Parts: sequence; structure tokens; C-alpha cells
Amino acid sequence: MNHLENLENKSIHILREAYNRFKNLCMLWSVGKDSTVLLSLARKAFFGHVPFPLVHIDTHYKIPEMIEYRDNLARQWRLDMIYGENADALENKLTFPDGNASRIECCKNLKTEALRNTLSGEWPRWRMNHETGQYERDRNTEPYTGVIAGIRADEEGSRSKERYFSPRDKNNDWDVGDQPPEFWGQYKTDFAPGTHIRVHPLLDWTELDVWEYIRKEDVPVVSLYFNQGDGKRYRSLGCWPCTSPADSDARDLDEIIEELKTGKFANIAERSGREQDKEDGGGLEELRKDGYM
Repeated sequence: MNHLENLENKSIHILREAYNRFKNLCMLWSVGKDSTVLLSLARKAFFGHVPFPLVHIDTHYKIPEMIEYRDNLARQWRLDMIYGENADALENKLTFPDGNASRIECCKNLKTEALRNTLSGEWPRWRMNHETGQYERDRNTEPYTGVIAGIRADEEGSRSKERYFSPRDKNNDWDVGDQPPEFWGQYKTDFAPGTHIRVHPLLDWTELDVWEYIRKEDVPVVSLYFNQGDGKRYRSLGCWPCTSPADSDARDLDEIIEELKTGKFANIAERSGREQDKEDGGGLEELRKDGYM
């Protein structure tokens, strides 16, 4: 069994364990490469069917191609697709592009608060109707008490402190210093009532692992990851006002993988194009403690 097969088997085991142990699960789908690999793994784990809803937090500042890709794939794969948003912050222009918030504050408003209230069911959710192909107000307001997410430990410092099964309190707050040990493939899955669970099946994957798996499994990804002729491509996707592409000539999967193997980006963080990280000063970890992904 090779390296990718070992990673795949472990991730599928965690997905099945989560589905078996926890009720009212959802999976976060940012439509980036990592969460799309996670979606592909879920389809493999459950024989082509994803048995929990996909939740996307729409800031309304995503690159338009990302939203088009999200909806096209949701229709093609018949996904139970839901999105949430912070309508009040958008209406009142409490955002960085409107000049009324720092980047970190904008992330808190449009991502953290939107995620918290979408998961709890306190704010409206919008669910795709596959008969019409359009989104409608979701009548189900039951809280999601477990969330599956495609974060990786090597992607950003605060993510390296996560566990495969990571508990939060009922408000989604994360106590970084109180994490359950996970030794020898043994995972704690018996948590006290009211505990909110985050499940991270890709925690040990690397950027290179993700791209090699995308090539191996022919996972569809948004074209923003490839050089379109201007010598640039995105390594990490986010909101357009705060996300910049990297210098790269890689036009396809083989060239991305070769580029990573050469070590071109060895000393350049994968999220170096995410401006909120540069504003950070510990802010991202604080956002993650409050529920940010």
C-alpha cells in the first residue's frame, strides 16, 4: 500500500467513524482543493452518496468562478447543498471592502459569525432545490452538532494544534489547551452532551498529497488554481479583496506537482496570498477559537 492509499484509508475510516458516532453532521465545503478532496473521499466512503449536507459560508466576496463551480458541481453530483451568510453585516457594510472593518474583523463578521449562526440554525439557511436548481429558504433549523472540515495541519499554524476529533463547547469556542490525546490510531469520540465536534479527516495531508490525489482520482477543481497565461495561479482561495495569486507557470496538474516537488514554494507559505494572515498578529488563532475554520 502506497502513501496516498494509506492517507485515503485513514481519512475514509475517520469519515465513517464520524458518521457512526455523531448525529446531525454537516460537511463544510469552501470549494477549495482541500475541501473538494474531502468531498471526493466522502463519496468514496459512502459509495457515491454523501449522507450529510454540504455547508458553504458565502461572504458575497468570493471570486465569482468559485460560486459558479460550487453550484454546477452540486447539481451534477446531486449534493445536499446549503449556504449561510451574515446578511446584517453585508447590509450595514461592516466589511473590509466597504472600509468599515479590518480584514480580521471582516473575517469575523462574514465567516465566523455566519458559520456559528448557520450551524446553530439561528440565521437563515439556503438549500438547493434540485427540482429547480435554485436555492430556497431551508425550513429545517435544527442545529448541526458536528462539522467535518478539510483543514490540514501544515497549512497554517493554528491548524497544527487540532485533533482528528476536536471538541468545542456549545458556542463553538475552542480551548486549544484542552485537546484529547490521539495515540496509535485511537480517537476519543465519546464527548459530554452539548459538545460541538469538529472532524478533520485531512489533518495529516500535505499540499503535495492533495494535488497528487486530485490527479490520481481526477477530482474536479476550479480553474483558478492553474496559470491561465499570465504567469500566476492561486495556491489558496478566499475572498477576492484579500486573496492574491502566486507567481507560477503551472498550467495543469502535472506541472503543479512538479513545481511543488522542486521546492519552489518550500519557504513560501501556502496562504501567503491571504492578506488577513499578514494582518494576523495572533488574530487567526483567536478567530479559530471562536469558530473560524
